[in-house]
Amino acid sequence: MTLTELETTIPVLAASEAVGVATELSAHLAEGASERDLHRILPADEMDALSASGLLGITVPAAHGGADLPAGAVAEVFRLLAIGDPNVAQIPHSHFVYVNALRHRGTRAQQSFFFEEALAGKRFGNAQSEIGTKHVRDYRTTLRQAEEDLWVLDGEKGYSTGALFADWIPVLAHLGEDGPMHVAWVDRRADGVSVVDDWDGMGQRTTASGTVKLRHVSVHTSRITPFHLTFEGPQTYGAFAQLLHAAIDTGIARAALDEAATFVTTKSRPYPDAGVERAADDPLVVHAFGQMELEVRAAEALLNEAGLAVERADRDLTAETAGEASLAVAAARASSTRASVEVGSRLFEVAGTRSALASLNLDRHWRNARTHTLHDPAAWKVQHLGRYAVDGTLPPNHGQL
Repeated sequence: MTLTELETTIPVLAASEAVGVATELSAHLAEGASERDLHRILPADEMDALSASGLLGITVPAAHGGADLPAGAVAEVFRLLAIGDPNVAQIPHSHFVYVNALRHRGTRAQQSFFFEEALAGKRFGNAQSEIGTKHVRDYRTTLRQAEEDLWVLDGEKGYSTGALFADWIPVLAHLGEDGPMHVAWVDRRADGVSVVDDWDGMGQRTTASGTVKLRHVSVHTSRITPFHLTFEGPQTYGAFAQLLHAAIDTGIARAALDEAATFVTTKSRPYPDAGVERAADDPLVVHAFGQMELEVRAAEALLNEAGLAVERADRDLTAETAGEASLAVAAARASSTRASVEVGSRLFEVAGTRSALASLNLDRHWRNARTHTLHDPAAWKVQHLGRYAVDGTLPPNHGQL
C-alpha cells in the first residue's frame, strides 16, 4: 500500500499489514527526520500520514470493528516508526495507552464513541504529568462538580506529548479535592484548553511535549472514566505502556547503528595503522560494530520476549502473570536504555572526526535516546529485577512497570 493510497482510505490493519505499513511509513519519516530535528520543524504532515495509515486503530477491539492486535505486534510497529523518526513514534504513545485505558474502564458508550474516533484516525493526546509536584505520581489537577452531570476541570500539565496534535486530550485529575484519579476526555478545541508549544528538550525536539493549561473547562460525566480502579487488581496497563517506550528506544538504537554503518562504508577514512583501504575493514572498527550489534540484538530480543509476556498475561491475568510481564518489560527497558544511549554515543568512535560536524546531525540519535530514556529510571527496573532474582518478590502494581 502506497502513501498516496493511505491518504484516501483508513484501513483496518491485520498484524502483517500493520508491520508492512509501519515499515513503509518509517522509510518516509526517515527522509526528513534530521532536517526536522535541526530546525525543530514539527511533524504535522507526518502525523496526518500516521492518522491516514490506519495504525492508530490497531488496538481497537474486534467487537468495535478493530483488528485488536496483540502487544507484541504494537511494539514492533513502534520500533519500526522509531527507526524512521522517534519523535513521530513517541507522539502517539499516549494515544495507545489511553485506548488501553478505555478497554479497561470505559463504559460501553464511551468505548463505542472513542473507538470509532480511533478507527477514523482521530488522535488522543496526553495531559498527565505535572511539574513542581513531589514526584511523578503526585497530581494537583482537579475535577469539581458544578451540576448533576457537569464538572469543572482546572490544572496545568507538563510533558504533554501528543496534545498539540490531538483531537482529544485525556487529562488525569482528582475527582474532587483529594478524590480518586479519573481521566477527563477533553476536546482539544474546548473553551479553557490551551496547549503551549514550549518544549525545549535537547532531544526528541519535535514531539511538542509542552504545557497544557486547563482553566474552568466543562466536562460532562459521560466524558469521565475511572483511572484508579485500573490498579485494584492485576493489570498489564503499565507493562503495555512501558513496552512501547522500550520499542522506541530499541528503534533509536537500530537507527543509530544503521547510520553509523552507512557513514563508515561511504564517508570515513581508515586510520593509517590499520593498513586497510577502507575504514570499514579496520579490525577495531569491525569489532566495535560487533559489540554494538550485540547490544541492539539483545534489546530487540528482550523487546520481543516482553511483548509475548504481556500477551500471556492478557490471556490469563493473575498477579503472577502480570508481575512476570512487568519484569519482562523492565528487562527490555533496561536493555533498550543502555543500547540506545551507548550506540548513539559510540557511533562517533567508529565514524571518526568528520562525523562530529554539526551539519551532519548524527548526534540526534544520542540526544533522542538520552532524552527519551529519562521517562523513568532504568536503575529502578534493574532494582525490581534484582528483588525478584534474590527472593522472588514481584514488582509493585502501578503504571510504571
